[in-house]
Amino acid sequence: MTKTTIQVIGMHCASCAANIEKALHKKDGISKAIVNFANEKAFVEYDEEKIDVDQIHQVIIDTGYKTIKEEKAAAAVDLEKEARVKEIKTLKWKFWLSLGLSAPLMYLAMGPGPHIALAQWFLATGVMIIGYKFFTSGIVTVFKTRQANMDTLVSLGVGAAYLYSIFSPQNLYYETAAFLITFILLGKYLEALAKGKTSEAIKELLGLQPKTAIVIRNEQEQEISIAEMLVGDLVLVKPGQKIPVDGTITDGYSSVDEAMITGESIPIEKTVGSQVIGATINKTGSFTFKATKVGKDTVLSQIIKFVEDAQGSKAPIQKLADKISAYFVPTVLLIGILAFIFWLWTGQSFIFALTIMITVFIIACPCALGLATPTAVMVGTGMGAQNGILIKNAEALQIAHSIDTVVFDKTGTLTKGKPELTNIVSYEESEEVVLGLAASIEKNSEHPLADAVVRGAQKQRLDPKPVQNFQALPGKGVTAKIEKHLVLLGNRKLMAENKIDITKAEADLEKLENEGKTVMLLVAAKRLFGLIAVADTLKENAQETVTSLQKTKKKVVMITGDNMRTAKAIAKQLGIKHVLAEVLPQDKAREVKKLQKNKHKVAMVGDGINDAPALIQADLGIALGSGTDIAIEAGDMVLIKDDPRDVVKAMHLSGYAMKKIKQNLFWAFFYNSLGIPIAAGILYPFTGFLLNPMIAGAAMAFSSVSVVSNSLLMKRYKV
Repeated sequence: MTKTTIQVIGMHCASCAANIEKALHKKDGISKAIVNFANEKAFVEYDEEKIDVDQIHQVIIDTGYKTIKEEKAAAAVDLEKEARVKEIKTLKWKFWLSLGLSAPLMYLAMGPGPHIALAQWFLATGVMIIGYKFFTSGIVTVFKTRQANMDTLVSLGVGAAYLYSIFSPQNLYYETAAFLITFILLGKYLEALAKGKTSEAIKELLGLQPKTAIVIRNEQEQEISIAEMLVGDLVLVKPGQKIPVDGTITDGYSSVDEAMITGESIPIEKTVGSQVIGATINKTGSFTFKATKVGKDTVLSQIIKFVEDAQGSKAPIQKLADKISAYFVPTVLLIGILAFIFWLWTGQSFIFALTIMITVFIIACPCALGLATPTAVMVGTGMGAQNGILIKNAEALQIAHSIDTVVFDKTGTLTKGKPELTNIVSYEESEEVVLGLAASIEKNSEHPLADAVVRGAQKQRLDPKPVQNFQALPGKGVTAKIEKHLVLLGNRKLMAENKIDITKAEADLEKLENEGKTVMLLVAAKRLFGLIAVADTLKENAQETVTSLQKTKKKVVMITGDNMRTAKAIAKQLGIKHVLAEVLPQDKAREVKKLQKNKHKVAMVGDGINDAPALIQADLGIALGSGTDIAIEAGDMVLIKDDPRDVVKAMHLSGYAMKKIKQNLFWAFFYNSLGIPIAAGILYPFTGFLLNPMIAGAAMAFSSVSVVSNSLLMKRYKV
């Protein structure tokens, strides 16, 4: 399946988004379509063999809306910005012009006479022309898609008042029709301004990338566009300049401000071999680096893609609002007509009943419902990205705060993942022989423990021996042939499988493991030569993270392939009471499933490589990135800073976002639940109160603005 994102122009409410979704889902070849009214985008998954992008655009156009084709990312961003600015400007002048016509209309409505009626018609008609799109969208869409939208309600309500005034000159409603359009235009203008602010996070991220770079080609410096850069280019960066793309320093030294990507405020020292991230700022020295990732593969591009995908997804809590929005407009039409019939039946005048119907049509708008969830998701995911927390979808944002069990992988998550050689114990040969054999075999392994052994041998200047038939046995150790002898280096499981007697090493094993060290036994030609111990140091903030989670009543579990004694020693340092030890990589997902069967909502925190099955199995997979490698498919969240404290921050952000979503949904439901009955005249028999259609129009216009504004208040929250 292929994915595409299409900018949609001309949506006026949640019903518009629902109508486009229905049209897309009917088309053969489209497997999934989500239309986000808040950021005016359609996110579509489709089969290229059955349908192409142009045909998808045409489906949206046939439904009554315009689209922007996104051939190039930069051009698409400019077009989107241009469309947003144009929409805001158009709504602004339309509002002021309609207000200019409506204000004198209100004054003229107080005076009698046919010449006054003609002047009122002239002014009101001018306002109708300004707001013609409400009529074309509201009426034409019904004939095109057989689906009503908010504009249908507006066009029926306003149209009824306007036409009644024409055909019944003794009862003029011109000022009502004109002011309804004016108030709705004001609401749309304010809503467009507010909606633009919800997507500021992506705009700010896009604005980080420099437009040009200085590359060295044919031993000559030349300034080129970012779009022209190639992998392998040598790039020169001077003090104060932005780093154009991702790469590895080949010459020079500097400190780099990575705050805009990772949220880390302290500049990072960079030397030859260090990784640099595009869009970060070079602070002091000059350096040259080799471009390793350009275009859509850079960290910044990946972050923007994550945020866009998250903002285009739907949170489970939104499903209720979507269902209500789908039936809302037809229901309101029915309520308005029934209210009209009811008041005529009770003996009220035609004008009275018509006023009731117009008021019901105008006050009821599903926009607030349609904006309640996506605006909060957009702001929440944007805030996360700006602080190094990438939330892949709205479901992850919703579920994070409800997690009750957090499972941490040990190596590279709670520990630094760079163990150091601490002990060598020999039984048959010298320590140098034990370390030399171990380093020779481990030189072929990519395991962090192997790196510690090899570095230890290099410090002692021990030359590695030739190795044959190397084999890595996950969760057990490694084997190989050295000088025709089979050499084993691993844990108790490996020794038991090969029937090696390790009795004489038991005391040393117990002592070192109780110190939290990982111990590897070395066997050559079926003789126990000795053992090697390595220790992985804890991350600075690991203990603080565990304590913070436990304070919020969350169960913290550590999972590791280490033996129970070593695992418990490390867990004790962190204050973790629940330990799953001697778990093979492929069995981690099974352990997560066991916790889920016991009614726990589980988050798995790992490095995203050997923890992938467990990250997928968990209710929430949290992958720790390394700052330069964040394209981790398994996790629902990626923490760029590699800081375990961000697990806590992500959960707090989730809780705050959900609080805002619930507030928005409450006010949207409350507004419609209260507004429609009052508009229908439920209070009239008891109090004589009847809602003026113009007040209804103002209330409808500001309901959406209030929901978006509440979401924007999230920006005050400190992650």
